[in-house]
Amino acid sequence: MAGRRAVAGIGPGALLALRALLAAAHPQCLDFRPPFRPPQPLSFCVQYSSFGCCTAEQDAALARRFRALETRLDAGMWATCAGYALDLLCQECSPYAAHLYDAEDPATPLRTVPGLCEDYCLDMWQTCRGLFRHLSPDRELWALESNRAKLCRYLSLDDTDYCFPSLLVNENLNSNLGRVVADAKGCLQLCLEEVANGLRNPVAMVHAGDGSHRFFVAEQVGLVWTYLPDLSRLEKPFLNVSQAVLTSPWEGDERGFLGLAFHPHFPHPRKLYVYYSVGVGFREWIRISEFRVSGDDENTVDHGSERIILEIEEPASNHNGGQLLFGDDGYLYIFTGDGGMAGDPFGTFGNAQNKSALLGKVLRIDVNRNERGSLYRIPPDNPFVDDPGARPEVYALGVRNMWRCSFDRGDPMSGTGRGRLFCGDVGQNKYEEVDLVERGRNYGWRAREGFECYDRKLCTNASLDDVLPIFAYPHKLGKSVTGGYVYRGCEYPNLNGLYIFGDFMSGRLMSLRENPETGQWKYSEVCMGRGQTCAFPGLINNYYPYIISFAEDEAGELYFMSTGVPSATAARGVIYKVIDPSRRAPPGRCQIHPTQVTVKSRLVPFVPKERFIRTPESTPRPTARAPTKAPRRRRPTAAPPAPTQRPTKPTKPARPTRRPGARKGGGRRRGRPSTAVPEPQNGSVRLVRPAGLSPGRGRVEVFVGGHWGTVCDDAWDTKAAAVVCRQLGFAHAVRAAKRAEFGEGRALPILLDDVRCAGSERNLLECAHAGVGTHNCKHEEDAGVECSHQDPDL
Repeated sequence: MAGRRAVAGIGPGALLALRALLAAAHPQCLDFRPPFRPPQPLSFCVQYSSFGCCTAEQDAALARRFRALETRLDAGMWATCAGYALDLLCQECSPYAAHLYDAEDPATPLRTVPGLCEDYCLDMWQTCRGLFRHLSPDRELWALESNRAKLCRYLSLDDTDYCFPSLLVNENLNSNLGRVVADAKGCLQLCLEEVANGLRNPVAMVHAGDGSHRFFVAEQVGLVWTYLPDLSRLEKPFLNVSQAVLTSPWEGDERGFLGLAFHPHFPHPRKLYVYYSVGVGFREWIRISEFRVSGDDENTVDHGSERIILEIEEPASNHNGGQLLFGDDGYLYIFTGDGGMAGDPFGTFGNAQNKSALLGKVLRIDVNRNERGSLYRIPPDNPFVDDPGARPEVYALGVRNMWRCSFDRGDPMSGTGRGRLFCGDVGQNKYEEVDLVERGRNYGWRAREGFECYDRKLCTNASLDDVLPIFAYPHKLGKSVTGGYVYRGCEYPNLNGLYIFGDFMSGRLMSLRENPETGQWKYSEVCMGRGQTCAFPGLINNYYPYIISFAEDEAGELYFMSTGVPSATAARGVIYKVIDPSRRAPPGRCQIHPTQVTVKSRLVPFVPKERFIRTPESTPRPTARAPTKAPRRRRPTAAPPAPTQRPTKPTKPARPTRRPGARKGGGRRRGRPSTAVPEPQNGSVRLVRPAGLSPGRGRVEVFVGGHWGTVCDDAWDTKAAAVVCRQLGFAHAVRAAKRAEFGEGRALPILLDDVRCAGSERNLLECAHAGVGTHNCKHEEDAGVECSHQDPDL
């Protein structure tokens, strides 16, 4: 029977450890998903009407099995045993059904009878031992029918807290059943689902609102990719403005492609709007442009249709803002930074407090019906249209660098909260803040940072009339807020109304929930579930630390994007869907029916790479090191860089930007003491080739930290091969060999995985890669190359 047999090849100590891990049960149904509240009360298993694992259809099926049992048993036995039959059948509806039936443990077969507590089993055996053969087809169980001790041992659970019926009265299990689980420190335990990977700083994910349930993901370099509801990606980019976008490989560079939004009535008109950085020489500016989707391919933008709606010059390379949103009013909202440098030093009071400047603002414009005449108009109810000293586009002022804003969809039933505008505003020296943005209001920068004064003279000015944030946190919690969304999706009812956001520098996920009576917001940190909390198929409990952006899909489900290397050229970005493991909506309630779109590009299927990590405690926040500083202009009047970009020594050499006037990379290498046989330098490579192979062909081995090891990478390509071949003195890389075509380095550690090269790097360590020694592959995937002195194209 399930759970009773030792797994072959596992010793007693390992089995004890395995059982200790499996003992941390969590609510889970037999379909490997969280329990739910049935849409209507159950008529048979009534005890699980408020929360459990059965729909009305499943409940009716159990009732039919119960009636069938009645016909097979004599009346006397049925009168005695009907209660036992009812109890056992209905455990399929228990919130802990997966644990009762051993469905959580993939090493054991599914039980046919739920795990029973010993005293209950012994009592049942006395009068109803013959019932078991009618409940279960398990012949091994039948053979034990006459032996009470062996039968009840066979039906027992190792973790007695979860056996039936004791789990019904276990206060620890039932006190918070169906609620979002918090650990001992009050951290809300959620889980994640990986939905996309291999992205270069994914800065935005949006949907078109057209019923297709596609989502469009923008990379900082200026490419936007189309993903279908099955998570496959179109090979051809939806939009490619990478030649026009200004960014660099420097970690933490804030310039680049920063935002996009579809027209609220898409596809009529077929318009979308984008926000990106451009520059010529020492001049830089941000550009908001309008594009049209191609009439021939609904998954491709007509690149010749670009119309520049607005451009704003940037005096520095940071604080570029970057959010575009359409409100329920149909107007386009644009969120700009204050222009960069520390303390908003521009003009008398800074850009953010200057109503005649477009920087440090929330702007609102009307781009509807702009085919003729002006590319945009001013909404008549904009707050400063009658102020001769203000730009009429200004909707709100006093913001430093709002990074990621969102409109609340409102409660799905009552509509409460709909239209509220939430923004995360990145702070200066001490505080990060979350604001509720309203028409005509002043959010305080540079007079105020968070709740505290920054410029004391401005702060005491009675005419400031600034609005305090709904929440602010000090830099011991994080140094660069990433605004999020209020969850209004269908799949996880417990999350409704929870504002989830994060911090780019610390990797924290955080949440706020409003008290409707007081208007105050309660803070809770979000952590990844401990033990088995996230042990559902397809779920994970870890993420990359640099939280770049949040998103919601067309159905309102919540996602966030983060990366392991915050460089626009490092393909280490992943998109995660937020999952509540404690409760889901009833099956069938949240089904989507995407409208069909014609696909002309080849589809790239999604292959998840992240893995669930079993931990006894909540998964700690990922540790993020400070990214290398983005390039700034050298000008004698420049203020010190903002603390949110305080540089630290990178763990690998940073490639310098090629932009004229930007800071050059460099620095002296540390030498090694000379020896009779010089030790290879970090990043050195060698080819190991089986007998019979010509020179220039073989398995790649790399030297790192005093050891030789292999490169194990199922995405190994010719750009990485070119780096290796050049190091070995060959002029050309003919081919990148995969999956140990030239042999496996079984005696060596796997040192590098997920290698992504541009092709010009000096060695593989300068390419983007997973942490040294961190990998998710085997030696059968060891990489190889074929190098040549002859140009293969000649």
